[in-house]
Amino acid sequence: MKNVDDLIDSAAELAERGLSKGEIADELNVSRETASWLVERAGAGEESAADVQEEPAATTSSDIHVDWSAIGRDSARLSYAGKAMADLLSKEGEEVDLTIGIEKAGVPLATVVARALDTDMGTYAPAKHQWEEGDIAEHGGGFSRNFAGIRGRECYVVDDIVTSGTTMAETIEAIREQGGEPVGCCVLADKQGNEEIEGVPIYSLVDVVRVDRED
Repeated sequence: MKNVDDLIDSAAELAERGLSKGEIADELNVSRETASWLVERAGAGEESAADVQEEPAATTSSDIHVDWSAIGRDSARLSYAGKAMADLLSKEGEEVDLTIGIEKAGVPLATVVARALDTDMGTYAPAKHQWEEGDIAEHGGGFSRNFAGIRGRECYVVDDIVTSGTTMAETIEAIREQGGEPVGCCVLADKQGNEEIEGVPIYSLVDVVRVDRED
């Protein structure tokens, strides 16, 4: 991805494949609001991204797109990144025996973390994967029965990107509802620069800090 036009084209392709706006947001590593905007721009046809960018600042908002496909498409690079994430999480204790990966992109990273830290592996599908319009709270996420269950255990939580923190907070709450206790979270990149979410420390290989200047 090099520019907004590429993102709009990708959003259109994903929408044509039947993905929800929540899934599109997940695939493109942007917020749900940005995903909706991209899909709307794709359907606008005659209006180009350049035209949209010329709208008054008061009517626009911004987001940061993070493309980590250079890591994701190569198993060796993915392993190195996952091992670095495992190293960040290891300081949170040696008794943790479960790693939860947030679907979809967090799962391969969580697999590497689980192997490096010798834990069981679980996955959580967030509510945003079902989201199209309206209140996301109307939709529920869930844990896959094909992987390890919570069973009241302490665990790590792994995802690729934190955009607003909503998905991570949802996952933490879902784990606690199952009687578990997240002791640490880790992502490749955090757009918010959080130190903790819902009282759980969060680590990232990269913190993204937006600098807004007025000259």
